[in-house]
Amino acid sequence: MTDVSGPADAPSPVPVETDEHGRHEREPLHRRASARLAVALLCAILGFAGVIQVRRTAAGDTLASARPADLVQILDGLQRREDDLNSEISALQATLARLRSSGVSSAEALAEAGRQAQALGILTGTISAAGTGVRIVIDDPGQRVPPEVLLDAVEELRNAGAEAYQVGSVRIGVDSSFGGAGGAITVDGVALRVPYTILAIGDPPTLAAALAIPGGVLDTVHRANGTMSTTQLQQLTISALRPERTPQYARPAGG
Repeated sequence: MTDVSGPADAPSPVPVETDEHGRHEREPLHRRASARLAVALLCAILGFAGVIQVRRTAAGDTLASARPADLVQILDGLQRREDDLNSEISALQATLARLRSSGVSSAEALAEAGRQAQALGILTGTISAAGTGVRIVIDDPGQRVPPEVLLDAVEELRNAGAEAYQVGSVRIGVDSSFGGAGGAITVDGVALRVPYTILAIGDPPTLAAALAIPGGVLDTVHRANGTMSTTQLQQLTISALRPERTPQYARPAGG
């Protein structure tokens, strides 16, 4: 016998609506899906608008909703912060000015120290020197010119304002000494060869005149049957150097 009622778990029939004339009308599936999608979209828009409103309230509307006492406190804090920044700016500007001033002074001090070191180096013979000057050549064919004549020549040149000297290959310093005898003169222990050559930096006419004064070096050389010539030079270089010495006893006063 066959059951004609159908299976028990069969799906229920689709609801059927009736119109005003009693005729049955079925709702389309695509209309219901569109309605559900519109509702979901509306909910998403409302949620997004709510989030934006919360953020605006937290960020920009805080001052609007703050109490007068809170606003005064906030203003005081901003004023203190401004004062702190101004003080920091002033301190940095003062530091910058001090550093600039210190740098310029140090540069000037170094430049002055360099100039003084060069001047002392020329006087002590530890650095080469160049400038106008004279070249003096004393010939002694009879070997009768004593070392005192060379010492007198150096002294006359110094008195005439010479600033650097060289005799033979030896740079003259404050502790230079002449020794030996005619034909075998030494300076600082170094033997000189005839003719003797003296170089001096200074004013050429003044130096030349100092050696030619009556009764001076020139007359002494002539009495010893020697000859002496003086050449004035506009450019002369003295390259011989003296070794640097460290004072054993003397120290800078007040240092």
